[in-house]
Amino acid sequence: MFPAALTGAAAQVQACLDTVLADFADVPVVHGMRYATSGGKRLRGFLVIESARLHGIPAAQSVFAATAIESMHAYSLVHDDLPCMDDDDLRRGQPTVHVKWNNATAVLVGDALQTLAFDVLARADCAPDPAVRVALMASLARASGAQGMVLGQAQDIAAETAALPLTLDQITGLQRNKTGALISWSAEAGAVLGGADVTPLRHYARALGLAFQIADDILDVEGDAAKAGKRLQKDADAGKATFVSLLGLDGAKAKARDLVSEAEAALAPYGAAAECLRQAARFVIARET
Repeated sequence: MFPAALTGAAAQVQACLDTVLADFADVPVVHGMRYATSGGKRLRGFLVIESARLHGIPAAQSVFAATAIESMHAYSLVHDDLPCMDDDDLRRGQPTVHVKWNNATAVLVGDALQTLAFDVLARADCAPDPAVRVALMASLARASGAQGMVLGQAQDIAAETAALPLTLDQITGLQRNKTGALISWSAEAGAVLGGADVTPLRHYARALGLAFQIADDILDVEGDAAKAGKRLQKDADAGKATFVSLLGLDGAKAKARDLVSEAEAALAPYGAAAECLRQAARFVIARET
């Protein structure tokens, strides 16, 4: 169920991106936008489409919000890979945008992808009710900005030169911002589109986002770089505190399993209809990339 749904969501997002970008100029920054949004699991887009399905919203509509979050996520990766940030030369097994083009183009690609997310959410095809579109745009601004992802990135950079390693509570807070904020938005978007209570999906997504990050920390230690498509063991090389360094490998895996159980429990109000989202939670700690 879940693998087919994930693949289907990825294809729908790609088709929407192709349509949205079809009339853009034939220039390097647009080439970079297409390059940066190609490939990947598109888990966030899947979460939008699947959470929307739970509330009776068809994929033909929810794919716009799914495309918006994938555009926002791609922007964050392009900027995160820059030499002034994480300085990565590989992403999804391919040269990062600044390596393939240059730093300035990468900055502009990220800027353009961020604004594209709001462009797509503002379209009537995303939601017929303007108030719903405004709610999605406002919540994405908070999740991606200085109250969410950008705050987490800033906290992560500051931790690299901090006098003391972060505590477990501090790392948890950092990752709820850096990784968890966009995942939470993705899962809650379906309820927003359906005019429903976001609380169950918010609880689900908070647990899912943290489990996702712990799985990333585990992959950084024992993953296969060829499968991951990026450089591993960066955190250890930088001496950064992670869930693995603080909890140990076995402790981190146990914590991730507990969070998956928490995520699954949060879906109880939806019954069997949420089975695909339950499988998604199990996937995030079993993945190899």
